[in-house]
Amino acid sequence: MAGCTKFPIMIIARTLTDLRAACASLRAEFGGLTFVPTMGALHEGHKTLVREAVASGAPAVTSIFVNPLQFAPTEDLSRYPRDEAGDLAALEACGCALVWLPDVATMYPPGEATTISLAGPAERWEGDARPGHFRGVATVCAKLFGQVRPDRAYFGEKDWQQLQVIKRMVADLLLPLEIVGVPTVREADGLAMSSRNRFLNPDERAVAPALYRVLRSVAGDLAGGAVAAPVLASAREALTAAGFAVDYLALVDGPTLAPVETVGTGSRLIATARLGPVRLLDNVAIG
Repeated sequence: MAGCTKFPIMIIARTLTDLRAACASLRAEFGGLTFVPTMGALHEGHKTLVREAVASGAPAVTSIFVNPLQFAPTEDLSRYPRDEAGDLAALEACGCALVWLPDVATMYPPGEATTISLAGPAERWEGDARPGHFRGVATVCAKLFGQVRPDRAYFGEKDWQQLQVIKRMVADLLLPLEIVGVPTVREADGLAMSSRNRFLNPDERAVAPALYRVLRSVAGDLAGGAVAAPVLASAREALTAAGFAVDYLALVDGPTLAPVETVGTGSRLIATARLGPVRLLDNVAIG
């Protein structure tokens, strides 16, 4: 990677006018921008994305916006964790050049009539479990890309299906940026980092790493030539016995998320399981 660019003062923009002026100034001086979209409550996974963006040598822009369009009516938008002061301090420490903090009225002004309609990798799995979720994710990302106009945007592989949805949207709509996937950042015991992990009680937190352990075990079996169906069934049973409510555990083609019966190039093992109030998402590559 290119050397990091250090900025003496991190810019904070809360209006489109300020954002556009700051982006134009940074782009004119440095030739390009990188971008990390977030919903805040930043943890080490988010910080890794920002550090990757900074390490590219181009100024890193990070957005913080809790997007109401990706929450279903049954999901509690108000419960999503927020920590603006802590997030800003963390971003400054990571070397972020510009933070974009829009409000809902800026992102979704009255009278607008356009959202992103999706198929392909947005179907099945999270698409079935959370109807409308990816429409909200794709729509807000398209808006953010249009506002910031970055050359590259960074997304974590933990949300594997989301990453593929965004890659496909960018390709299909011919948007002039590269989507960069960054490997999942984990706690020392293997649990994938997530803003929602804070809602696990101590007993649930102790059980949570079993999801990754089971995925690694299944991935090893499948890479060794085991038949997928019985291995997946046994893994679901093991997770249920450990206290998880399994939404899905499946072998899929990595880019398309289509289910497959045998391991091939780019195969991915994906899972979502509930533990107490929290839906834990995780995935691993096969082979």
